Amino acid sequence: MTEKKIPLPTVNRLSLYLKCFSELSASDVEYASSEQVAGQIGLNPAQVRKDLAYFGRFGRRGFGYHVDQLKENVSKILGTHKNSNTAVVGTGNLGRALLMYGGFEVRGFKIAAGFDVDPDKVGWELDGVKIYHIDEMEEIIKKEKIEIVILATPAGAIQDVMTRLRKTGIKGVLNFAGKHLKSEGEIMVRNADLALELEQLTFFMTNKNMKRISENGGMRPGGQ
Repeated sequence: MTEKKIPLPTVNRLSLYLKCFSELSASDVEYASSEQVAGQIGLNPAQVRKDLAYFGRFGRRGFGYHVDQLKENVSKILGTHKNSNTAVVGTGNLGRALLMYGGFEVRGFKIAAGFDVDPDKVGWELDGVKIYHIDEMEEIIKKEKIEIVILATPAGAIQDVMTRLRKTGIKGVLNFAGKHLKSEGEIMVRNADLALELEQLTFFMTNKNMKRISENGGMRPGGQ
């Protein structure tokens, strides 16, 4: 991979490409053109070719992209070719739903533990995942070799949790806590704001005639 700067919208679309090539592979499609890929995920073919070109020379003239090879390459680029042990901190309604969601493991993320401060929840097992007290977090994260933590705590608890997490050696945080966090040191942070997603959805519902918003490659209703 080259050292060129890759636009964030391109990075965001990598998961769409992986899903697309996984579905094509499951349908026993050997080669797919940029037109086929674009049609499946709601882009134009030029954008598909431009996005993938950031990561190497893929595709064969007259044949298109070799589906299984590109599926493997995109998985390696995303880092999902190996399982990443993951924990959920906060086991309220959202946290429990995340703990029991079966779609993570098939995408390379194994939920290995849950954490909470509520003594009534500590010791529970949900779909085989044990919930520990947050005071055990450093020990369990190291024992289970957990790399990623999903935060589903109340916003007021987030700073205390982050202080604890800095001692554990985790590499990534997916934050559902409703308070914006920045990446710091070796910890990469992604903020997941469901209200923001709904606001963007209602924007497109309100502005149905707007076909494209130009932002580093563009975005249109139906996908980035």
